Amino acid sequence: MIKRLLLFSLFLFSSTTFAQNKKIAVTIDDLPLQRIGRFGNAKSAEILNRLISSIKKQNAPVIGFVNEDKLETTGKVDPQKVALLENWLNAGFDLGNHTYSHKSANVIPVKAFEEEILKGERIIRKLIEANGKSLKYFRHPFLQTGRSVEIKNEIEAFLKEHNYQVAPVTIDNSEWIFGSAYDKAIDSNKTEAAKRIGGEYIEYMKRKLEYWENQTQAFFGKEINHILLIHANTLNADYYNQLCNMILAKGYKFISLEEALEDEAYKTNDTFTGRGGISWIHRWIITAGKPKEFFAGEPLAPKWICEYAGVDPE
Repeated sequence: MIKRLLLFSLFLFSSTTFAQNKKIAVTIDDLPLQRIGRFGNAKSAEILNRLISSIKKQNAPVIGFVNEDKLETTGKVDPQKVALLENWLNAGFDLGNHTYSHKSANVIPVKAFEEEILKGERIIRKLIEANGKSLKYFRHPFLQTGRSVEIKNEIEAFLKEHNYQVAPVTIDNSEWIFGSAYDKAIDSNKTEAAKRIGGEYIEYMKRKLEYWENQTQAFFGKEINHILLIHANTLNADYYNQLCNMILAKGYKFISLEEALEDEAYKTNDTFTGRGGISWIHRWIITAGKPKEFFAGEPLAPKWICEYAGVDPE
């Protein structure tokens, strides 16, 4: 009996220790707001401020990646849109560069992409430095890093020269499809449809989280510090707390992007130059030459969500 109690206690200790070792950084793309052209300044501020309020409730670090063309109205910098980022920084969150206009490194020349990087920091660098911080992180649009090793390496060298660190993603997902469907439901005053989409979103993200956990265990044989990608949109303004509560219930602790990148996993060799923008976990797996069967079981966005959003099913 005593032996069984000791074994059970050891199991509980091991399970608790494992859960405590599960860490995740939240990164939010397309600030100040995804699809900002659909909203006026007042509505954009209301949505982003709701998202900020939700993030503050979680008392956890977050970094948002900015497209500076979203700070313009009719081609000129709009102070009201810049103020959205000031609110973000004043709330204690970080900002990073997501290029000026979200063009892919896979479809424009390297020099043009480098110009996108520099043009994407003209405003945020000043805002960040005025807030006592420094601009350090860059996120590739569409997670596309170049269609050849030479292009990929040239962009990475340029980023390093300008003191940027790439912000990879391990918990990749198609949350943007849910975001588009949710916006359509809200615009049409279809409250029940919006609730259904929101509920499906949380369940989908749970399945995605479990999938990437399993992929990580299969490849590394252990947990790593994960990096989650979502977007600044109405869906997350309304469901961010539910998303975080689900992640916490899975045993995760929220950490900063800086802490996440301290994991040795992010030094794993990556020579991926395929067309897609995919998780770094799959980049590492592809680089390692694992068979196709290794990738099986990735959850997809439900067909009805895709159809509601007006995109092709995954």
